[in-house]
Amino acid sequence: MTDLTAIILTRDEALHLPRALASLQRVATRVIVVDSGSTDATVQIARAAGAEVWLHSWSNYALQFNAALDRLGSGAGWVLRLDADEYVTPQLAAQIAAGLPDVAGITVGRSMWFQGQPVRYGGLFPARMLRLFRQGQGRVEARWMDEHIVVDGPVAHLAGQIIDDNRKPLDWWIAKHNGYASREVVDILNQRHGFLPVQPTPTGAAGVKRWIKDNLYARLPGGLRAGAYYLYRYILRGGFRDGAQARAFHVLQGFWYRYLVDAKLAEVERCMAQTGAGPVAAIHTVLGIDLFPEPRKDAA
Repeated sequence: MTDLTAIILTRDEALHLPRALASLQRVATRVIVVDSGSTDATVQIARAAGAEVWLHSWSNYALQFNAALDRLGSGAGWVLRLDADEYVTPQLAAQIAAGLPDVAGITVGRSMWFQGQPVRYGGLFPARMLRLFRQGQGRVEARWMDEHIVVDGPVAHLAGQIIDDNRKPLDWWIAKHNGYASREVVDILNQRHGFLPVQPTPTGAAGVKRWIKDNLYARLPGGLRAGAYYLYRYILRGGFRDGAQARAFHVLQGFWYRYLVDAKLAEVERCMAQTGAGPVAAIHTVLGIDLFPEPRKDAA
């Protein structure tokens, strides 16, 4: 069996965690659940399934995952990044169990279900994402949003998939993406003003997507680009062919979310222009994000 450590970040994921853990039973030799203050049965579910539970206060995904990697240290095995609302398909589990190639990282397909329905069109899925990497050779780029794992070495691909199927209500999804929009504004302003370290561009499909986003999409007028992207996905890439719930995903994620990012960006820039504040202070005032919080102590 492949020596594989799966790392799952959680907060109030009792609904999804049993499914994720079950999909790892014949794949992972070690499962680490990094919890950031769950108030439901997440921690108890993880421990009952034999997973290790590490407690760590939340800042953003990259810092949370990299803190887990630092604690894990170096080793001879592999690491799998899996979100709590995702699961490994039997095909991918079999491919991992059969043995992994001699590379630094491995991309897999990632598909999505929205409100119980698969998103098949729009040119989005399955997305090729780097989720497997040799222990000590991968790290999540230090971004606030749209962060990817970066490895130092060659990358291979497995045809098996990870499925993202979140079953929480739509209100939860909207609140989550409201937070995502604020975090994406941080990255956009950092690209313009450089108040945080610049990260290397990921390779492969993730790098192509990042280049398009930073060099083409970013040059379009704010607001207008959200509509253009939505029409591209919904009309040109056939998103309208999806079922009712999946069509709602294209509208919400392809237009509403992208427009929300632009509206928040404009609000922060107005604050900077009107008050003379720098981007870090304006982000804190408008979005409530403290980019340089005081270090906190966490339980073991």
